[in-house]
Amino acid sequence: PPAILNNPTVMAPCGLPASYARFTSGATFNMTSDCIFNSWSVLPSSTFLFFSSGTFTINGNGYSIIGPPNGSTIYVEGNGAVLNLNNIVIRQAGSQNSEVVLVRNGARLNGSNIVFRDNASNHVLHVRALSQAQLENVWFLNNRNTANSGTNGSALTLSGGFFGSPTVRITNAIFQGNSGAPGVVIKDVSSTLEFNGCLTFSGNVQADGATAASSFSSVGATDSSAGACPAGGFSYWLSLTPAPTSESKKQKKKTAMPRPSATTRPPAVTCPALSQVSGIAVHATYGLASGVQCQRLDGGGIGIQSLADNFIDAIDIWGYVEQGVEVCFPQAGRIVFLDASAMPRAIAPLESHIKNGMTCASISTPGSLVLMPS
Repeated sequence: PPAILNNPTVMAPCGLPASYARFTSGATFNMTSDCIFNSWSVLPSSTFLFFSSGTFTINGNGYSIIGPPNGSTIYVEGNGAVLNLNNIVIRQAGSQNSEVVLVRNGARLNGSNIVFRDNASNHVLHVRALSQAQLENVWFLNNRNTANSGTNGSALTLSGGFFGSPTVRITNAIFQGNSGAPGVVIKDVSSTLEFNGCLTFSGNVQADGATAASSFSSVGATDSSAGACPAGGFSYWLSLTPAPTSESKKQKKKTAMPRPSATTRPPAVTCPALSQVSGIAVHATYGLASGVQCQRLDGGGIGIQSLADNFIDAIDIWGYVEQGVEVCFPQAGRIVFLDASAMPRAIAPLESHIKNGMTCASISTPGSLVLMPS
């Protein structure tokens, strides 16, 4: 395996280091495409990015870190280490007894619009002793636990230690399709987990104290300030804080959660605007804020003259389309699909159906849907 690169200055075309890297001074990374790390020739069986001192920002711009399949993706470790993680998908990483993202030993993770999906690991997000995470709009989707015991890991894990307990606050979260372990594990009775806003949760909670488990299961009070929630979700405010011992109360006082540094503005959710302008309706399995993007096309955008000469309407869909996206046109007709994975895009028919008087079709890969006369 390649050697660890300390503070590398040469980046891969996607905007992140091309190999296993440790950073000890602050930096900002702006991703320009998906970063794929899928072989031993690129990365050893260890952590892809290791932040140990300083303030760092990764602006994902909607792109994915994919892999590594044999190690962890991000470690933030040590007092003074801060990572701001924005508008990013972290997927298909995995290794038994590892974490996809680990925050420990006094480090802090801030972030918004983060999707953890299709990972196979012990813990997806693990926040440990004295560390803190403050996140907004987080999805844990279709992750699979690979811990030896089958129950020690989870989508979200909090664990303390001799030096103190972690604090995690999340506004708006979806836990769906995660398998092989509880959705949330709290290994230290003095840990603090607080949710606000909207929650869609499938799974269960494993905690060191009955107080935590019963508090979570009794959620249900509405908070009108939270706004509309995804299908299957509900507005709520929840503070999941197991009853601490007198000693852990002292620890909590020492480790009060600081306010996170400012993060970049999340990307616009473009799909709902189509309905207002054109009547085209778009639905995504995990909601339109999960990373699906839309753009209405004219004949030039379609790029195939035989379609552009006679089309009724067209839309381009990209981003997190793999979750399943349905597009409905208000007019009657037949729908053809231009798959973005093929260059040039080939014309493929789509099976359509009528729903509430609209012509609809579903896709699971990015591309363009063109409504043609029947």
